[in-house]
Amino acid sequence: MSIESLPDRSGPSDEHTARRGFMKGTVIVGAVAMTESALAAPSPREEPIPIIDCHIHLFDGSRPQGAPYVGPGGDSPTTALPADYRKLAVPLGITGAIKVEASPWVEDNLWALQVMQPDDMMLGLVGNLRPEKPDFGELLARHAKNPLFRGIRYGTLWGYDLTKVIEDDVFMKGMRLMVDLDLSLDVANPSVRLLEAVVKLNERLPDLRIIIDHLPRLDPTAANQVAYDNVLNDLHHRTNVFVKLSGLIHRVSGKIVKDLEEHRQGLDRLIEVFGDDRILFGSDWPNSDRAAPLDEVVGVAKDYFADKPRELQEKYFWKNSLAAYKWKPREDIGEGVVD
Repeated sequence: MSIESLPDRSGPSDEHTARRGFMKGTVIVGAVAMTESALAAPSPREEPIPIIDCHIHLFDGSRPQGAPYVGPGGDSPTTALPADYRKLAVPLGITGAIKVEASPWVEDNLWALQVMQPDDMMLGLVGNLRPEKPDFGELLARHAKNPLFRGIRYGTLWGYDLTKVIEDDVFMKGMRLMVDLDLSLDVANPSVRLLEAVVKLNERLPDLRIIIDHLPRLDPTAANQVAYDNVLNDLHHRTNVFVKLSGLIHRVSGKIVKDLEEHRQGLDRLIEVFGDDRILFGSDWPNSDRAAPLDEVVGVAKDYFADKPRELQEKYFWKNSLAAYKWKPREDIGEGVVD
């Protein structure tokens, strides 16, 4: 099978064009199924704000070869496919999603594109390819022909270590190819060392869009508070570094904390650092099941932004995802992208 796509027919588009296609291609899907109980009641003059979930996982542990990641365990399913997500997400006002690959198997990038293609709720894939490998350039170019492929994820997981490879010439060559192809880099899991590596990478490649995953989960300790504050101050001025305010509900001192007030100060700080234009919503479904079901994850985000200006809510819940991932409305992608 080939991962090659149809040619990109959308061409350059401004926010008006993107929004028009977005409203036709994805918002309507969610709006039809929204229930009054699932959303804060809008004023008569305002439509509900659609949500683009910038961080979900898809996998199928029932495949003959299995899958290297099948969720957090417990009651969470070992199969997570677009139809499973859609059932939970649409009633909450979610109209589109970006899938972040949690498998280090190269072939699972193709598997993800194949299962995403039939569902127009799926807007993009953040894949898993290794820039330090000699075949990275060929693999990236092939995958990038599919408009659903929006970038890769690399950090301090799966045995990868961004803090070390940014000193590697081959890795940096791969990062420059990412810039040439207008793709983004997700990084996880957050630590002060990883944030410091993001600063170094941004210094060397300021045109590379970098997206920090799950930063609210990083609760500084007394030992690293100064280093944490310093790196946040540095990130404040780096306009091509985005942050997912995902992982809002997380463990604090060993306990799952769902009370928004316990997290509010940290969220206020991150918005102060990254500003209105570089914050994104992400649920981390179904990995988030270890902390809370999807409706609670969405609910706490809505509660936090409920008293914020509507313009900021729109930026966080969907508009900033366009700037970070440059996803295309599905009507612009066409059919038969994965042959």
